[in-house]
Amino acid sequence: MRELAASGDEFRGVLYAGLMLTKSGVRAIEFNARFGDPEAQAVLPRLQSDLVALALASSKGTLASFPDLRWSPQASVAVVVASANYPDDAAMTLGLQIRGLAEIPRGALIFHAGTKFEPGKGLVTDGGRVVTSAALGETVAEAREKALAGARQVRFPGAFFRSDIAEEAV
Repeated sequence: MRELAASGDEFRGVLYAGLMLTKSGVRAIEFNARFGDPEAQAVLPRLQSDLVALALASSKGTLASFPDLRWSPQASVAVVVASANYPDDAAMTLGLQIRGLAEIPRGALIFHAGTKFEPGKGLVTDGGRVVTSAALGETVAEAREKALAGARQVRFPGAFFRSDIAEEAV
């Protein structure tokens, strides 16, 4: 950001920092000028401010006058349901009918990523990260259980998700 400012260039948008907490402290893994799907899906359910107004202010360059962001104090956990063989795109089977979305338990929020609608079949897989089940809770354990409960309902041949997400935080 300092380099952009020093050169007179302006940045408008989201700067995502992928960070990892290690025994030596915080380490940067990556920086992106966008939100990554699972990262945004884990963070944005906590945002209580108007996301559309926030994005509009950013695009117009008026973000400095935007009110402070309001965040829910609740914990948030997100679990990606992926296609078999993900992340190996060449080995993935696409077009598999997705079942179970009508049975998503209350408290889980489903974000679609690798899905599409096919007439006669309904929602089918169309990528590696198919959906993300995200949830808020008073504790990490509560949010984790709600997110996992949502992920368990998403069914298609070869569907898988990591059941250890947020386990260490609990």
